[in-house]
Amino acid sequence: MTDALPTLDAADRRAPRWTDWRVWLGIAITVLCIWYVAKDVPLHEVAEAMRRADLWTLFLFSVPAHVLSIYLRALRWRHLTNPIAPISRGLLYKAQSVGFLVNNLVPLRMGEIVRSWYLARETGTRGAAILGTVVLERVLDIVCVLLMAGASIALLGARAGDGLLAQGAVLLLPAAFVPLAGLVVLRFAPGPVIRVVMWLARPLPPRLGEFIEGNLQRFSEGLGAISGGAHLWWILFHSITIWLLVGALPMTAGVVAFDLPDGVIGTPDRLVYVSWLLLAAVGVAVAIPSAPGFFGVYQLAFTAVLRPLGVDDATSLALGLLVWLVFWLSFTLQGFVVLRLGGISFSELTAASGKAAPNDRR
Repeated sequence: MTDALPTLDAADRRAPRWTDWRVWLGIAITVLCIWYVAKDVPLHEVAEAMRRADLWTLFLFSVPAHVLSIYLRALRWRHLTNPIAPISRGLLYKAQSVGFLVNNLVPLRMGEIVRSWYLARETGTRGAAILGTVVLERVLDIVCVLLMAGASIALLGARAGDGLLAQGAVLLLPAAFVPLAGLVVLRFAPGPVIRVVMWLARPLPPRLGEFIEGNLQRFSEGLGAISGGAHLWWILFHSITIWLLVGALPMTAGVVAFDLPDGVIGTPDRLVYVSWLLLAAVGVAVAIPSAPGFFGVYQLAFTAVLRPLGVDDATSLALGLLVWLVFWLSFTLQGFVVLRLGGISFSELTAASGKAAPNDRR
């Protein structure tokens, strides 16, 4: 039997979200980030920097890269979900698209929950197992981001290491392997892990304990790709392609469009390293609680990286705003197109995001 999926009833649609303290924390962090990057920057200088930018270059290279990145993520996700059930690339692409759409418009990064719900609904697979593959995917991304940040800092030299988020990325690198190690243990020794969790959950009501045990067991099934073989090699290949090539292209396009000084770029290899460091800093920044769409933390990442490299704050802010806008529009519009073609309303997705996760009720 398959998972019983979230019921989208009227009560779910009325569920208040603005009472959640995490929403207000994200908004507060967004406001604080915008204040920090813009507090001493004349707005007319930001507008002038945007006016000088080559928008054709920015859009021409960034939009196709954003579309391709979702497709590549779908290809990678297929190798993560294959141990659970064969799922078509097209359906995985749709699930990825609606997940990014919800992340851009709904608080608390509910897109990860929604795409698990969407895929479970469309395929009849186990929702908790699908969510396990999403967690594994996020851990892989964190490791890739932090490795890329460390390599970029080493290649760019001392000035790059002065960036706030760049330093944070290096400090967080050892911590990135902690959840990865935890997932490996859960994959290969689920019994002992579940027994420990259930021992800790003894004070909870029996029904809640059964719910945790059942979903944790099915969650471990979603980690089957860790077993190795061809799936693991393809996962690594797609991860490298997503981050080092396709994901970095919009950053490169942004840097080229703003024609940064030779002291910042200078050579093609340095352009690549700066693009990697920008992408890594954004990857670290979006892990911080923020308003939907990662506004604020995105711009903080650009300022934190470019300021130590000698770029003035007005240009850094303008670059961060335009690159973010292209990202937000590309992913949001792509998600709405998928919804339109699939006959699903956005209200269904937001109702699904009110659930903690797809779950079993057998």
